[in-house]
Amino acid sequence: MGMKVSPDVLACFCKNIFSEAGAPEPVADVVAQSLVYADLRGVESHGVVRTPIYLRRVIEGMIDPHRALRIEQDSGATVLVDGGNNFGAYVGLCALDLAIERARRNGACVLGVKGSNHYGTGAFYASRAVQQGMVLIAASNASQTMPPTGGIRPFLGTNPLTVGFPTGNDKPFILDMATSLVARGKIIMAAKRGKPIPTGWAVDQAGLSTNDAVAALDGAVLPVGGAKGFGLAMAIDILSGVLTGAGYGPGVKNMYENWMEPQNVGHFFILVDVSKFMPLNTFESRVQDYISLLKQEPCNAETKEILYAGEIERRLEVKRRKDGIELPHQVATDLMAIGEQYGLELVCLSS
Repeated sequence: MGMKVSPDVLACFCKNIFSEAGAPEPVADVVAQSLVYADLRGVESHGVVRTPIYLRRVIEGMIDPHRALRIEQDSGATVLVDGGNNFGAYVGLCALDLAIERARRNGACVLGVKGSNHYGTGAFYASRAVQQGMVLIAASNASQTMPPTGGIRPFLGTNPLTVGFPTGNDKPFILDMATSLVARGKIIMAAKRGKPIPTGWAVDQAGLSTNDAVAALDGAVLPVGGAKGFGLAMAIDILSGVLTGAGYGPGVKNMYENWMEPQNVGHFFILVDVSKFMPLNTFESRVQDYISLLKQEPCNAETKEILYAGEIERRLEVKRRKDGIELPHQVATDLMAIGEQYGLELVCLSS
């Protein structure tokens, strides 16, 4: 059985862990908020389950939580920043805020990031952008876990893509997807729970389909849509890695296996200020009309309601903010063990 925890308590607990490990409080807070936000939205693969590996990379010197972002190129509407090997969530949020400010000034901003780390769930950034009346397209590369079409060996990451639009209500459109059939973190969660994975998610080291989560972690996850997913992942790698000066392909180091080199992850943000096209409330009204038309579409016999990207996650977020987050037993055990090392207690609502 798992353990139910208040989101605020969980965020404070994780923040204190990172602070005890040497991260400045503002950095620790952003990272903790990013992890808990993922759990709130049901994306447990990018939630507090990542706390132990983030912590270890700080302890091993693979993340430098004290470095500030540095602007390397700046034309006003285009910016390139070096994240200084700080936490990916902190680098990503600082970069996003800079891009929002530039988009407000220029109408749009294209911002690239190098020298970063795993930046968590893209919805974390989309939520902030849409609250500012911005359209966001965000991408990040990742360490190699996915083979090219026809290949056996992992060559590129699950390279996520995020798109966000304000809707004028508390349920923005947020498409947040890995270019793999599933995020590798879901396989990690299945392995922790001792559960099998569905056929088609991954292959083992021999390139054969497997239902064994552990074998899948030793093998490779598969792209969504076959060659189309591979092509999209490669395009994201070029934008986030090649264009920014970050790592790309095998040049993005594995955060679970490489303890000699920083990851050098790259991110790519495109921000558009809606008000430079039309008044924000006009745009939101048009989006709401679009959604209304969508909701009126007939459903098949197995579907009660047509949903758009981000709607399920937002409903779950509202529920979990009220009722708490249910942590799997192993995740809760791992967090409590870390807490004991620093004299911190994770207070639960129930177990």
